[in-house]
Amino acid sequence: MGLGVSLSLGTGLAAVGFTGFLSISAMLPSAEAALGEPLGPGPDQVLIADVAEAPAADPVPIQDPFGQNPLYANGELGEVTCKPPKMDTGDPKSVEVFVHAIADCLDEAWAAYFAEAGIPFTSPNRVYWYAEGHSPCGPFPTHGTAAFYCQANQGLYLGVEDIVAASAGSQEAEAYTFLLSHEYGHHVQGQSRILAEFHALRANADEETADELTRRNELQADCLGGVFIGAAEESLGYGGSERANILDSVGRRSDHAGTSTHGSVENGRLWTAHGMDRADPAACNTWEAREELVR
Repeated sequence: MGLGVSLSLGTGLAAVGFTGFLSISAMLPSAEAALGEPLGPGPDQVLIADVAEAPAADPVPIQDPFGQNPLYANGELGEVTCKPPKMDTGDPKSVEVFVHAIADCLDEAWAAYFAEAGIPFTSPNRVYWYAEGHSPCGPFPTHGTAAFYCQANQGLYLGVEDIVAASAGSQEAEAYTFLLSHEYGHHVQGQSRILAEFHALRANADEETADELTRRNELQADCLGGVFIGAAEESLGYGGSERANILDSVGRRSDHAGTSTHGSVENGRLWTAHGMDRADPAACNTWEAREELVR
């Protein structure tokens, strides 16, 4: 997987961050969003990974996406070998190389898992930006936004400099790894028909129910991000301190006063830790979890 080309352009549980994520899915029916001097492509350009364009996959015949989903029937993700280069957050090109390497690992791990589960899978299109642009789900960046997944074009969007600014220049590579893993979790939901079911239900829901559905969606992405970390942590060299840093970053982007779309700090950390511990997507079924676990 190369680094891509540039394009000129003018977001029931048994066990148990990253600042600047913002969900825009409530505003845009097919979007799910998360969040400063350009290097490489220049101030008026956005990097596009050199992967083939991925048209929307044909509907997968999954009758019960939230319950009897093949995603939940295949066991653990399996040990992932992932050895990204060291990252210098002061060098945007270094950050870009790092996030491409992590995305390569995510592509390989989840493609293999979906193949074993018998579910068609297409890797997401990567769009890494250095300056403002526009996706089918809306403009980027927006206030508080450093990364997002757009279901409309299966796009994984990430601001190379914005993710560093949003984390106050943190040097902790594991926080950036989890950021990408969380957003990739939304792609996993999309490929397994979970996002389609989520959007259909939320479209006809009152505000309170819509917020609860959104929390279930976000907390599952936390857990699925944790599944990848759990499967790859040995090769990544992550131990207790890295896990603690990941859970801290999750806490920073969870719901605080005035928001109710991402889940509480406690529940965000709970589901993320559960995913890391189990490394099994079946552990991430937030849709059938008790209400207190998705507040």
